[in-house]
Amino acid sequence: MPDISVIVIVYNDADRLPTAVRSVLGQTLRDVEVLIVDDCSTDGSYETAQRLADAHPDRVRAFRLPENSGSGGAPRNLGIAEARGRYVMFLDSDDELDRNACRNMIAAAERTGADFVSGLCVRVHLDGRNRKTVEWYPWLYGRSRTIDSVSELPDLLVWDTLSTNKCYRRDFLREHDLQFPVGILYEDLLFSAEAYAAARRIALIPHRVYYWSVVEKAAKKSVTNSRHEIDNFIDRMEIHRRIDALLAERGLDELKFHKDVKFLKHDLVLHLWDLPFRDAGYRQEFARIANSYLSGISAEAYGEVQPFQAICAYLLSKEDWDNLMPAVDTLTNRDKLSSPLVERDGRVYWCGEHLDDAEGLRTLDVTDMGYHTRSLGDLFLRNRLTSYGDDGRGTVRLAGSIVNPLGRIASGARIRGRLEFRARRRSLQTFHFPLTSLRCAGRTIDWDAEVDLARALRPLGVIDVVWDVRLILDVDGETTRTRLSVEAADLDKARALSVRPRLTRLVADRIEPDVSKRGHLTFVLRSEGQAAVRAQTLVGNALRSRAGVLAKTALRRARKAKGKLNSDVTKIRVYHEVFSKLPIRKGLVVFESHLGKQYSDSPRAIYEEMRRRGIEFEAVWSYAGKKPAQGFPEDATLVRRWGWEYLKALAQAEFWIDNQGFPLKLAKRPETTYIQTWHGTALKRMGFDEPRLRKWNRGQQEEFQRVLDRFDHFLVRSEHDARTLAKGFRLRDEVLLRTGYPRNDALVAAHRQETETGSRERGPLAAELGVPEDRTVLLYAPTFRAAASGKVRGFELPFDVEKFAERFGDRYVLLIRSHYLNNVVLPPSVRGKVINVSGQYDISPVLALADGLITDYSSVMFDYALLDRPMVFFTYDYEEYANESRGTYFDLRDQAPGPVVATEEELFSAVDDLKAADTEYGTARRQFAARYGEYDQGDAARTIVEKFFAPRRDK
Repeated sequence: MPDISVIVIVYNDADRLPTAVRSVLGQTLRDVEVLIVDDCSTDGSYETAQRLADAHPDRVRAFRLPENSGSGGAPRNLGIAEARGRYVMFLDSDDELDRNACRNMIAAAERTGADFVSGLCVRVHLDGRNRKTVEWYPWLYGRSRTIDSVSELPDLLVWDTLSTNKCYRRDFLREHDLQFPVGILYEDLLFSAEAYAAARRIALIPHRVYYWSVVEKAAKKSVTNSRHEIDNFIDRMEIHRRIDALLAERGLDELKFHKDVKFLKHDLVLHLWDLPFRDAGYRQEFARIANSYLSGISAEAYGEVQPFQAICAYLLSKEDWDNLMPAVDTLTNRDKLSSPLVERDGRVYWCGEHLDDAEGLRTLDVTDMGYHTRSLGDLFLRNRLTSYGDDGRGTVRLAGSIVNPLGRIASGARIRGRLEFRARRRSLQTFHFPLTSLRCAGRTIDWDAEVDLARALRPLGVIDVVWDVRLILDVDGETTRTRLSVEAADLDKARALSVRPRLTRLVADRIEPDVSKRGHLTFVLRSEGQAAVRAQTLVGNALRSRAGVLAKTALRRARKAKGKLNSDVTKIRVYHEVFSKLPIRKGLVVFESHLGKQYSDSPRAIYEEMRRRGIEFEAVWSYAGKKPAQGFPEDATLVRRWGWEYLKALAQAEFWIDNQGFPLKLAKRPETTYIQTWHGTALKRMGFDEPRLRKWNRGQQEEFQRVLDRFDHFLVRSEHDARTLAKGFRLRDEVLLRTGYPRNDALVAAHRQETETGSRERGPLAAELGVPEDRTVLLYAPTFRAAASGKVRGFELPFDVEKFAERFGDRYVLLIRSHYLNNVVLPPSVRGKVINVSGQYDISPVLALADGLITDYSSVMFDYALLDRPMVFFTYDYEEYANESRGTYFDLRDQAPGPVVATEEELFSAVDDLKAADTEYGTARRQFAARYGEYDQGDAARTIVEKFFAPRRDK
């Protein structure tokens, strides 16, 4: 009896079958038999199987079905019946096993007593230039584990539906009479579900076991690549119904819910992607089949999926093709806005239809996606190709329609546009063509163009085969770039056109329209003339020759070297071994605020004080992202964080000044002075006081300590900071600068002026935001929430902002500033009453404007206390925050200088009674400010500049 029988099924795949079989014969576990089962091939696959059996008579057996079964079920069932091994595995003829797969899986089965073992599958994209590999649901296989029921890990049944990355006890298969359904596609799904439901124990291993070959452009379509066929979808739905019946029979209702969520997220989406390219008859049949199944999915499942997955499923149920096709476009292109949208009762909806239906009203609401808050330049608008024609020679006529969201582009706007043809490979040519017409048509911007490709488009002809088409739209100085979306019949009558490559027509003589994977219009160079075809053949042969292979290998190595040159490892090495050997540049100061995300906070205050004093220095500010955010100073050098110029500046700087932390892996030179201003007094535990850091091993803790030891000076604003922050970071007392925070100088000055004059000046920000003179200004500024792992959670407003606006809008304007790690979207219904000021990177002017503060655990409470204005503490999750996450240095409920509330109604009551709270908590506020801001005297920036810069550079 062999240890394991590997059943290799084959149909018309004679060329690849030997490779699959060799991956079994080459296993490090030697006692393995191979059963090749041919599904009545017509290409000699069975003869190949016989030759393999003859060459390895003790290890390989070959079988053949009398007639083709049409799917993988029947040949696998025959293999199960003929298997002799204690264990059974399955392998497709175009795939391979990892050489240690059998050994690792049997070892796990013997160790755990599992009925079957499942390992990591890897998809290998064979038609990509780099043979990209993608692990199949790797989160399931991060570690070895054993479960006694699939109910312990529903994701296993829901997502890993393959039969081929598993090793089954043969006795288990026979005991439960487990067989594949015959004559139907997606047989794996049902077989795997039955195995999961029957297993008394399942083992998972983190090892790669199976390599799944993916060829998207294959002439012979696999099941995966033939989803556009209606029979394919019919089979998928039938398999899902059988799985549902199985789960119902076994009482696994919880698993049914998880499977429904996965169906909406994955199975349905795979087929929706193809809908724009199918005709009306196909769509109607698809809707009939899909809606029959969707009617049995619980409403709760829709709440667990992404908005556009739910929107598409809902519109499909209504067979609303006019709104569904744009929604599918956005589903395929996540960032694209494909609908003009509708605003109704202060909310934004995908379309105006179906809003009389409660389910439609809920599902089609896209307010939280924030389309209405984004600038036109930040929107990727759908540009539907409405007309395509050509003269058969070289001229094409195009027309299209661009969505105009919520009428953003007014009829009187100054609009211009041009078509751009760009070679897909980088750094190659780009050609622009004018539009024939461009006009605002209300919900759309319509355009026409006529392009003489034969005369005006001059490709090189060899490496720029694919050309993408974009329409660049300029509206009153704002620019947005669109792609041309294509649907079913748009290109039915399109013809290949003449083209004149710059190199020679022998490499390409035609160009024709095509559709990209994401449904956008492209043009592709072809060879049709005899001379061009012969030349392309010669080029292909040359590329496959030894010289061509060597050339391509050299090119790949060059690309790999370029990638390695820009890798983090290389940059860190160059920083230490090259840049750090350069001389220090006297007067060079590198500033950074919140990891380069902002021009703000104490680094900004110090910088501006230095400019005000006329200090001579060389200023460098770092920025995160592709380009600096708005507001960075024009009189400083701006460098991209983690770029080469950034690293060189840090290595040569005389001073580092930031409020959070320069990259952890970069050592500070002894000649460089690091002034760490920090960004807030601590309520939550910091540094080595955090439970998470205490669990680190000694090496990790020592590495973190080296990062903290870079600080030459650390600003504190109270002895509380010295006892908490400094202690948590294990800082020496001589490192501490008891100056207060430079960013708070403005708040101290504002309070001093208000006390002396008896009046409060709102400043220019109030007018900029449009705050009415007779409204009290409240600021809601919460901190972020993080999981135990430290990962930042998504942010949702913990109270009904529309209800707040309705109740208090005649008295208050509410400013909302989310933490910079979060974002917030406000509905149109609260315009003028609630204002999102998260884009105001420097919070000090916002604090100075606010007449009252609502916060939770944010360190902004310590800054705002300097203004001696009322505060409300909305701590709706206090127990979780204080006890289950990082913990706090003191109980906020005991020391808060204002009402502490936990519910929405308590919050609203506190706002209603804000004046009483102001009076009641006045003394507590002043004591709070004295305790946590004793060194904030309004002169922090001046003190820092005089200590480090003025003695040598003051004019």
